[in-house]
Amino acid sequence: MKFPKKQTTSAQTTQNQETVGTTQAASLLGICCQRVRHLLKEGRIKGAEKIGRFWRIPLFKGIPKVIAALKGPKGTWKRRAQKVANFIHVFNQNLNLNRSNRENNPVFIVKRGTKTTYCHEVEITSPCKLVYRPNQPLDTGAIIWIEVEESTNIITSVFT
Repeated sequence: MKFPKKQTTSAQTTQNQETVGTTQAASLLGICCQRVRHLLKEGRIKGAEKIGRFWRIPLFKGIPKVIAALKGPKGTWKRRAQKVANFIHVFNQNLNLNRSNRENNPVFIVKRGTKTTYCHEVEITSPCKLVYRPNQPLDTGAIIWIEVEESTNIITSVFT
């Protein structure tokens, strides 16, 4: 007696993999969300499925896999996951203002890619590196900063 092979649905296969939404997929590919939605509509993102109103896009080696089109120019999206630099440094202007005016402005700047957070306290939960480069400052002018890995959880808080 022969038994038919068990067929797996796309929903079962994506549960075993890490999945992301359209915003995260756009960030990983280095393209806009609207372009990701257009690729999804054309069925060009491998393994993507729509559940209700939301898309579940599986990751292959940390990035969504885009199927090449038959016509037109070759896609220019990123082939591998992008490393985002994270920096923490002291905002000297606020530090000096706090001293002279007895104020309580945030003195730390946490930069995660393009997002900037100003805070009073920073907790770093993974190994980090303290850097001093007077000849190669950051674009903000900082010559001393802390570098942390992309996956590091950084907890910030602001006092009132």
